Amino acid sequence: MKTGTVLVSFLFTVAIAAAAETATVKVDWSRVQSECRTTPTLQVVVNPPLRRGSPIHDEAFAELRRLGADYVRYVPWLPYPKLAVAELAPPANGKTSWDFSLIDPMTEDFLEATKGHPVILNFSTIPQWMFRTPKPVTYPDDPDQPAWTYTQGTELRDPTMKELGDYYARLVSWYMNGGFTDEYGKRHESGHHYIIDYWEVLNEVDFEHSMTPEQYTARYDAIVSAIRKVAPKMRFVGLALAAPSNEPEMFEYFLNPKHHKPGIPLDMISYHFYATPSSDETPEVQQFTFFDQADRFLATVRYVESIRKRLSPQTKTTIDEIGSILPDDGRQGRPDYKFKPFPASYWNLSGALYAYLYGELASLGIDVAGESQLVGYPTQFPSVSMVDWTTGTGNARLRVLQLIKDNLGPGDKVVAASTGSPALYAKGFSHPDGQKSLLLVNRRDRRIAVKLPSPATRIEVVDQTTGGAPPAWQTINGGTITLNGLAVAIVTLK
Repeated sequence: MKTGTVLVSFLFTVAIAAAAETATVKVDWSRVQSECRTTPTLQVVVNPPLRRGSPIHDEAFAELRRLGADYVRYVPWLPYPKLAVAELAPPANGKTSWDFSLIDPMTEDFLEATKGHPVILNFSTIPQWMFRTPKPVTYPDDPDQPAWTYTQGTELRDPTMKELGDYYARLVSWYMNGGFTDEYGKRHESGHHYIIDYWEVLNEVDFEHSMTPEQYTARYDAIVSAIRKVAPKMRFVGLALAAPSNEPEMFEYFLNPKHHKPGIPLDMISYHFYATPSSDETPEVQQFTFFDQADRFLATVRYVESIRKRLSPQTKTTIDEIGSILPDDGRQGRPDYKFKPFPASYWNLSGALYAYLYGELASLGIDVAGESQLVGYPTQFPSVSMVDWTTGTGNARLRVLQLIKDNLGPGDKVVAASTGSPALYAKGFSHPDGQKSLLLVNRRDRRIAVKLPSPATRIEVVDQTTGGAPPAWQTINGGTITLNGLAVAIVTLK
């Protein structure tokens, strides 16, 4: 366990009277649900505030470096074609349009900030010219201006998919092998020799280009086959579904080895979850909606796990976008969009949601749980941000991830716990050194007194008093604590 950076002696109390209700945590340490293999992490989505020269660039990447997470997912994606697509025009008349001048700086900064840790890269946006469309698809000259309509068409212009596979093989060679040879035999030197552990093949394919299971599987095979020629040790992530509960046939088809070319690996699959309240919900209502939707998502996880274990049990799982999206974010592409600030408690609610899901995903044996996303801002999903988009410093969502990453993870034993209260969630973690911890999540915006199953020695917490500061900690010697509304805490027991 790492030592916290903030010591406060007044946040916690042993007085039950300090809270309006009491919950009693019970743990049977012999009831081990699983051996934890769930790595807590996050995704980094490419957008203008992460460009060099941005007021928050340095601090945002410093937060990422300090966190030190494994399997961080890096995604240059569709709203910013010039920041995500390295060949924006088709090769013609002996010339190509390969250009990494805007893509390299952020990618280099990401790979430097995560050096020493395994990463997952996903250049998710296929060059638009590879698809058949009624007319050419345009995009802004300004690389910072979003283009939400860039991904059009469903059929590739090259049905052999060689064009598609070669594009991704050249991308990988640029970053791993020092450069590549283009379509006309010209060598392009990068000087990059980075280590890339996993390549995720496309993103939210149930939405982007509306791929069928057959289409996606064939494209996955083409991309994987091409990349393996230039990076034989590369491992791969497939699917990245936006709405997994709507796509059982995707899992059934893709996870069946019979539907792939011989030798194609199925190393890992991925899919996503965002809690999304209705437009007329108040924060008081959202705290119920978020966790109800999370429970429905966990039912989907169990169903997907049954498919995976039946068809491809060696395949791992990363749920690499976990978060919440407020309704106004869905209007950001409209001309009349105007950002509406939301309460500071929202960040704690969203952080509590991630903590709850982490505990349950650890129980289910999921390999990676990735919070989404490092930077969001008005016009680019502000409600998913893990940092303050004006300063680059972490908010409560990032601090919850930090709290979990520094205290829980692979190698722990996950133990069932009960609280007798719908407000309080608890999960036990028994560490390899014999130490025992409780993950506690107050799912309501009200104080609650917690009777622990045994005396505690230490508590670390993220709540509305700590905000975006690092988790607060305190040594204690008692069996009762009080948690503030929407708090996430790790309690070390004697």
